[in-house]
This record gives sequence, structure tokens and C-alpha cells, in this order.
Amino acid sequence: MIVSISVVLLLLIIAVIFVRNGALKFSHALLCVLLGFCLAGTSMAPTLHEGLAAAAHIVGGLRP
Repeated sequence: MIVSISVVLLLLIIAVIFVRNGALKFSHALLCVLLGFCLAGTSMAPTLHEGLAAAAHIVGGLRP
């Protein structure tokens, strides 16, 4: 659960930065959100979740 919240917050911060800089329009950000909701309802959702969890595990295991 912590990883999911962290990923959502990170993506939200990046989207806000892009919208404020003009690199991403609000309509494009809204489209990305809608795509995320659509993907969450498909059969690909468990695969995407496992992929994000694996990536978070790899990043969490890195030592600077």
C-alpha cells in the first residue's frame, strides 16, 4: 500500500509540474488519468501492479 501511495504522489507531483510549466496541458493530464482508470479495470491491471511492485523492489534495494 505504501508503494502505491508513493507512486501516485510522485506521478501527481510530476503532472502538476508539467501542467505549471506548460509542457502538459490540463486536458492531456485528464486524458492520462482516464487512461489509468480504464487500465485499472482491465485484465492487465494485475500485471501492471506486479511490474510496478517489482520496479519498486529493485529501486528500494539500491544502495547509494
